[in-house]
Amino acid sequence: MVDQRTVSEEIRSMSLFRPCIDLHQGQVKQIVGGTLKDATGEAQTNFVSDRPAAYFANRYREDGLKGGHVIKLGPGNETAARDALAAYPGGLQLGGGVDLSNAADYLQAGASHVIVTSMLFDQEGHFQEAQLAQLVAEVGKEHLVLDLSCRRTDSGWQVAMNRWQTLTEMPVDQSTLQTLASHASEFLIHAADVEGKCQGIDTELVQALAEWTTIPTTYAGGARSMEDLETVHALSQGKVDLTIGSALDLFGGQGARYADCVAWNRAHTLPPSS
Repeated sequence: MVDQRTVSEEIRSMSLFRPCIDLHQGQVKQIVGGTLKDATGEAQTNFVSDRPAAYFANRYREDGLKGGHVIKLGPGNETAARDALAAYPGGLQLGGGVDLSNAADYLQAGASHVIVTSMLFDQEGHFQEAQLAQLVAEVGKEHLVLDLSCRRTDSGWQVAMNRWQTLTEMPVDQSTLQTLASHASEFLIHAADVEGKCQGIDTELVQALAEWTTIPTTYAGGARSMEDLETVHALSQGKVDLTIGSALDLFGGQGARYADCVAWNRAHTLPPSS
């Protein structure tokens, strides 16, 4: 296995590929962002794997890929998520239904970080600063990733919660990122409007994130090829990482080869400092 620096240690000068394991109804799937309905559990699906989540976690571990995220999209995913964490302890972040009652437990189960969005807002989408402070006290900012996944609005981008169905009051802008950076080790930001569509990344958002962020940040949404990874690197000057999902051959896609993503990270990751 190829050693990598811990991805949260610092802002790097090279954008890296971040792997993912999206779970829906206990299976590894790729879905179109924002199509998951809470009432029925239905979603527009690009890919359904016949392999368990632990298979993908093992692949990432064997290939030395760190900082990937396991996301539970709705109920029925607990066993699969914990199997993935057990297969790659310390190598994956866990999101989806994380709150004060279970965050520490997921870390004990093998997650390197927990990822949160919805618990930071009330039902009307108002930010609950006290909730964030309690979570930081519970698990430490070094184990916390803030998922500021968003939708584009007339004024820019707005954080969306409840599996990207509900807009919150929080904009994704320089002020927000600067304020929240002191409470987390990383940001994860899906562009929900293009997520799963393989029609290209939101280049404006990527460029803006590079200007605003002061901690490691991963962008996801719309990636369709290795060229998108090169574009993210160029636009962000290496400050923003990229998740490729539906376009990846590992998930039935035709736009990007998993082997090429692994090779990119191996070529562009500095060896651990002695």
